[in-house]
Amino acid sequence: MATVEVKNLEGQTVREFLIADEIFGGKPNQSLLWESVKQFLASQRSGTHATKSRGEVRGGGKKPWRQKGTGRARAGSSRSSLWRHGSIAHGPQPRDYSYDLPKGMLRGAMRAALATKYQEHKITVVDQFNFAEAKTKGFTGALEKLGLEKGVLVVDDAANHNLSLSSRNVRGCEMVRRHELHPYHVLSHNQLLISEGALARLQEALK
Repeated sequence: MATVEVKNLEGQTVREFLIADEIFGGKPNQSLLWESVKQFLASQRSGTHATKSRGEVRGGGKKPWRQKGTGRARAGSSRSSLWRHGSIAHGPQPRDYSYDLPKGMLRGAMRAALATKYQEHKITVVDQFNFAEAKTKGFTGALEKLGLEKGVLVVDDAANHNLSLSSRNVRGCEMVRRHELHPYHVLSHNQLLISEGALARLQEALK
């Protein structure tokens, strides 16, 4: 099994962590990554688009002209879909775009996403996020000591109030709990900063 260095917030290596080859050592499945990203983005769509049908458009109750004798086409309403300012035929209506992927596909996509970051040397593991106070300066200072730039996905196992407040104002940085992690989160950030506890439980769930 391969290993990854575990560092503290000062950037010092404190120990090594064994990682499973079946998760981090395999060739990433690109089709699973594509499916998971598509599913995540679909679930983010609001689906609030709406158009008015003929019965919902205001006006148009009066027949524009008589049925016969004018030489013009027959018309019963000025709000027909053929007319300017008329209704929209078969237009979009509010709907839910979200859908679920099989759990096996999501686990495979997560393994592929983690393998991608590991093989690109973009995973940093820290022993714990023990910030004494909620200060953005303290969080950015830790990023500098760990050699990370902005654009970091932070993953922790337990609720961490100080970490959440310290990282939320850093541009390009996002924090998620381990059980909320999705392959899209991993792929959409340049670096992955994860606690040792979160990595251990995530690895156990993906085996």
